[in-house]
Amino acid sequence: MTKDKSTPTQTVSPQVRERMIQFASSEMFRKLFSEGMGLVEETAGYLDGDGREASRQLTREASLSYATVSKEMTTRLMQAASWLVVQRAVKEGDMTVDEAAEARFRLEDTSINAFTARQNPELPAELLDLVDRAKILFDRLHRLDEVLFDESDEPLPNPVTSQLRALHDAASSGAFDPLSVWRK
Repeated sequence: MTKDKSTPTQTVSPQVRERMIQFASSEMFRKLFSEGMGLVEETAGYLDGDGREASRQLTREASLSYATVSKEMTTRLMQAASWLVVQRAVKEGDMTVDEAAEARFRLEDTSINAFTARQNPELPAELLDLVDRAKILFDRLHRLDEVLFDESDEPLPNPVTSQLRALHDAASSGAFDPLSVWRK
């Protein structure tokens, strides 16, 4: 990707920089990259092969639905693949964290509408499976994008910590004291 000279590079906080570098160097990212790119390849293979043949068998209405769903899915998968490649570029030093934080490299808050795809019962099951998997991947990457680039200083709330705190408070108040019944 070439850098657009008209878009100024923003400076990210040290916390964001650290999260990005840790994430891009993690085993989790390696697996996510492999899974994402594998899904892109699988989808392309289906749409160019069995999917193309299946779409020819559909009614006019179903064919239009197929085209709409496959176009939307392909668009989101390409955005996901681009995001993954940007993260890998950060890991390999081909791109800075500041560049990766630019809006044009971030994921938009849009997802694949799997519900719309399910409205037409004629659509092939394999297409619907790919739509579901692409939606899960895109939504996961979008959540990661939000967490990685979160500039707030507050740590993310941990539900386990809040539950442990509630248990500690209950224990401190005597809620788990079996003898408290006779002390009244």
